[in-house]
Amino acid sequence: MQYPRVVLNTNAHTRQGVIYALFAYGSWGLFPLYWKQFGTIPAAEVICHRLLWSLVFLLILGVVLRQMSPCVRVLKTPKLVGLLFLTAALLSFNWGLFVYGVNTGQVVETSLGYFINPLVNVLLGALVLRERLTRSQVVAVLLALAGVVYFGWHLWKVPWIALGIASSFGIYGLLRKMVPIDPLPGLIVETAVMAPVALVLLGVFARHGSMHFLDTPKITLLLMGGGIVTAFPLIWFISAAKLLPLSTLGFFQYLAPTLQLMVGVFVFHERFTLRDGVAFALIWTAIAIFLGSSRFRARKEPVIEPAA
Repeated sequence: MQYPRVVLNTNAHTRQGVIYALFAYGSWGLFPLYWKQFGTIPAAEVICHRLLWSLVFLLILGVVLRQMSPCVRVLKTPKLVGLLFLTAALLSFNWGLFVYGVNTGQVVETSLGYFINPLVNVLLGALVLRERLTRSQVVAVLLALAGVVYFGWHLWKVPWIALGIASSFGIYGLLRKMVPIDPLPGLIVETAVMAPVALVLLGVFARHGSMHFLDTPKITLLLMGGGIVTAFPLIWFISAAKLLPLSTLGFFQYLAPTLQLMVGVFVFHERFTLRDGVAFALIWTAIAIFLGSSRFRARKEPVIEPAA
């Protein structure tokens, strides 16, 4: 039996989707340049402001795109609200760990976390959802594990930032698969249910005189701008996801950690030795095998043309 070939569209919509994807993943890759501006401000305070100001922009976006009705339906279901509160906590932890890594001079390790995240997703799918792994995927996961172990071994420490980023976002994605809601309304609800927690924490910071909001115009604008730099890449990502096949979009996800690694090494001048290179080479080999396997499987699947 002959399978139809997978042919990527080259029309204007696809080109536009590629541009959106480059903007989204490029922005996420350059995020360390933004979060580095907060210096010694605690990551918890930064994330609280990022969450609250993100909520403002996401609500505006939800109203403009008419995505508020699904939010209301979910809020009427306590079980779903509880699940989204859990996913929101995981996402907030992921954000906080990333900001902490950036502001403590560990951007290289944060990039490692996002490099191995897709492979963690594969592993979680096998362990939790009982999805069968191909031989190529098993080899990719084992190579990635070897890279992480080697990275930590020659530093004489567990790369907990990388592991925390990869595992928290992996579990987040796994749990979000269980919630019957689209990405944007889901993110709006997640942000909304975490907003009271953020307000309480900021109240504690203010009571102890350790809140930095309004300290200087620069810090105030940066904290408020956290919502903008969170919302716009999301808009671009959603636009790209609508215009590009998922397999094509998957190739762009490695642009962000690649840029993060370059920023860490060439802009922040973080340590990157030959041993680090060996660890990342193992990770990149695993990614190449993983992508090659996914591409091969996609070629064997028939193409379903969208309706005109």
